Amino acid sequence: MNREDNKIKDLESKDVLEFDSSLDSDNRLDSKIRIENISKSFDGDKIIDNISIDVREGELVSILGPSGCGKSTIFNMIAGLLKQDSGTVNVNGKLSYMYQKDLLLPYKTIIDNVSLPLVLRKEKKSEAREEVRQYFKVFGLEGYEDKYPKELSGGMRQRANFMRTYVNSNDIMLLDEPFGALDSITKSSMQKWLLDIRKKVTSTILLITHDIEEAILLSDRIYVISNKPSSVSMEIVVDRDRIGDVEYSFKLKKDILDVLHV
Repeated sequence: MNREDNKIKDLESKDVLEFDSSLDSDNRLDSKIRIENISKSFDGDKIIDNISIDVREGELVSILGPSGCGKSTIFNMIAGLLKQDSGTVNVNGKLSYMYQKDLLLPYKTIIDNVSLPLVLRKEKKSEAREEVRQYFKVFGLEGYEDKYPKELSGGMRQRANFMRTYVNSNDIMLLDEPFGALDSITKSSMQKWLLDIRKKVTSTILLITHDIEEAILLSDRIYVISNKPSSVSMEIVVDRDRIGDVEYSFKLKKDILDVLHV
């Protein structure tokens, strides 16, 4: 196994983290992620200050805040890569973690990249390929199975990245600004693609973004995070039936901007 495979294996070993949590509140028995009053400091500098977030089964919830406010730090605590200084983190299921950079191995075909999590779990390569082949049509990548990453556009590589994350664990998916590196046209296309994918899969998704319009378009609920030391400034329940209403979306954006003092 070469250096790149070792790098991905290390990432995958961190991605598939299973937590046994006891969610004791009757009205939160469907919680997949529940963090309560967590705080985190680095070298005496408080980054996260008493944040609580609840994500229920099947939801897409966004953590929205300015760059550098600690959103990725929250993700790393949820994934068990960092330990909070105080508060509790409960995850009810298996996590997979999608980074902004696609991390596709350039010397492997797309189907071998997508099936890599299964191979790392000791499945035979041929069986892993057959297991993931069914998803290529679902995720809009049919016909690209034997292509290499360099032959795909940025948006198509992110589809493959998303599919590999889904194969890793389709239970709970953490998406860390998955479209942040894409140009505006490709980004818009990928947002619509994700909305379509959500009609076909039942994964619970927690999304990091600093794009207000993206959060409104994609989310069932939004947690607006302040600048550091970060706290929850506002929780918004998005009326999905009114997303096409320009006045409604404009009001949500204005409310968020007001809270962020922008």
